[in-house]
Amino acid sequence: MSNTRKPLWEPTPSRIKTSHINRFIAHLNKKYKTNKQILKINSSAKLYDWSISNTNQFWSSIWDYCGIIASKKGRTVLSNKNQMPGANWFPESRLNYAENLLKLRSNKEAIVFQGEDRVTNRLTYSELYDAVSITAQALSATGVKKGDRVAAFMPNLPDTIIFMLAATSLGALWSSCSPDFGTQGVLDRFGQIKPKILIGVDGYFYNGKEIDTTKKLSEIANTLTSLKKVIVVPYTKARPNIQSIKHSVHLKDFVSRYGPKTIKFAQLPFNHPLFIMFSSGTTGVPKCIVHGHGGTLLQHLKEHQLHTDLKAEDRFFYFTTCGWMMWNWLVSGLASGATLLLYDGAPTYPNADSLFDFAETERMSIFGTSAKYIDAINKLGVNPKKTHKLAHLKTMTSTGSPLSPESFDYVYDKIKKDILLSSISGGTDIVSCFVLGDPTLPVFRGEIQRRGFGLDVQVFNDAGESVIGTKGELVCVAPFPSMPVGFWNDINDKKYLAAYFSRFENVWCHGDFIELTKRGTLVIYGRSDAILNPGGVRIGTAEIYRQVEKLDSVLESLVIGQNWLGDTRVVLFVTLRDGLKLSPSLENEIIQTIRTNTTPRHVPAKILQVADIPRTKSGKIVELAVRNVVHKEPVKNVEALANPEALAYFKDRVELTV
Repeated sequence: MSNTRKPLWEPTPSRIKTSHINRFIAHLNKKYKTNKQILKINSSAKLYDWSISNTNQFWSSIWDYCGIIASKKGRTVLSNKNQMPGANWFPESRLNYAENLLKLRSNKEAIVFQGEDRVTNRLTYSELYDAVSITAQALSATGVKKGDRVAAFMPNLPDTIIFMLAATSLGALWSSCSPDFGTQGVLDRFGQIKPKILIGVDGYFYNGKEIDTTKKLSEIANTLTSLKKVIVVPYTKARPNIQSIKHSVHLKDFVSRYGPKTIKFAQLPFNHPLFIMFSSGTTGVPKCIVHGHGGTLLQHLKEHQLHTDLKAEDRFFYFTTCGWMMWNWLVSGLASGATLLLYDGAPTYPNADSLFDFAETERMSIFGTSAKYIDAINKLGVNPKKTHKLAHLKTMTSTGSPLSPESFDYVYDKIKKDILLSSISGGTDIVSCFVLGDPTLPVFRGEIQRRGFGLDVQVFNDAGESVIGTKGELVCVAPFPSMPVGFWNDINDKKYLAAYFSRFENVWCHGDFIELTKRGTLVIYGRSDAILNPGGVRIGTAEIYRQVEKLDSVLESLVIGQNWLGDTRVVLFVTLRDGLKLSPSLENEIIQTIRTNTTPRHVPAKILQVADIPRTKSGKIVELAVRNVVHKEPVKNVEALANPEALAYFKDRVELTV
């Protein structure tokens, strides 16, 4: 990456001055006013260096700066500091995640919800607190206690947040799937954790259709023998018929006996399990990843305030389902006193710019979405700069897959010129980010602004050496608070160790193929397990996607390495605009675009047209599943896919036999 390119955006002096980063540096100067090293911190670059060399002071200061509520903090910040896993953060502390999200009790809006049917609901912080209080009492009366599992089969509704906060206020563990999951996909997840309570919805709206889920809910309830109660939340019907659902009760009836009162938040150890989240499950039964109260809260507060500059006056949106970790990340915005904007439904229905209608109407200041959404609206010709008034919008965040340089151009050309575009990346594995934004730094085309404060993120080559300006493995060489507590039912942490610590000893290896540039920005080239290796040269899949998908004819692409004649050949699959066929001239245009902008090694040996590309529920394309189909190997868990029928387009392709 060149260090001479001009930035697409630079923060104004006033934005830097009022940023949380600047305020946090002032907080450090006041707290450690006799420490000469602290007094030299005058930029985010110096703050980062200090944060990884003074880990205990940094995380303790984040705790204080963000105003975490706890019955006990304790003096010890980190024990077993050289163990990964095994390090123990704030071992003496006692706190509750839900209490920190409900610390405001005022008439300020906490949640604004809009569904695809355009029905809007609003909850103040006081109303949210009372609703959680009532729900927690009902759950407690049903026998829910510390350590129990409460699961949800729910859309992105306020009710989902209410139940999550109620369950976790009691010390129960929360886990959720979105209602577009198939029955087996839900059972593959919830069947492992044996929930006591299931919250389900009668149906949902998507792309102009009303989709009933009571049959799936009945199948799930009749199979999960651990369930004591199934609470059915009405969404598409005022009072749905739930007679076929075992142990079921209507939400209204479940809470009718209770009134609001002061919540008794369970005071829990820092690592007490909070969320059980699931890997995508495309290579087998999903792994159950357990995250704790303290680590999740502390990391989210740091990311929201320092990296996203989230403030109490902000109106914070992320387009996500409850089956994606970005839902958990969004909800934690309540701990900063922001207003959450929730949307459920298709993002481009009834119009391609529907989310921008929502942004304008609700004065959205932070707009979170996926890289695929930005690419899609670009291809659809959406031009919010001309059609919408987005005066309040100050930040846009993107994740799910690498954000292409062309998408950076689109945001600044067609959405808003004065906006912080933060490409962020981490994962369900850490319920947070390794690399993300910085409101005090410029934005460069195709690059992620920085490494996360307090996370010693490096890039390792194959020999395990730290490198700059060279592609390699994203690793973290020191413990951080949001490392998983562990995997559910993982004896001796066998699966946990194999997932992240088998490549380099005592070093977290995340599985991303990445480059740390000389100016400290980052570029992600794809997942390491999907890396192409023609002739022994490692190529990231995103390097090819960035070139192919800039062509107007190509809607989306997927690339794999096919085993061929003792080597690997690159095979590219493309979906094209309606009515287009992969002609020799278009194929040549694709080849020339790749060759000109990358290297001859990147040029596919085969280019094939497909009608659709398979993806997970959170929108990530599944290269490994396609690779398995091409090599006639089983895809172990098609239930993890949003569109498993798309795999048929890759099966037994005659073109791949020659």
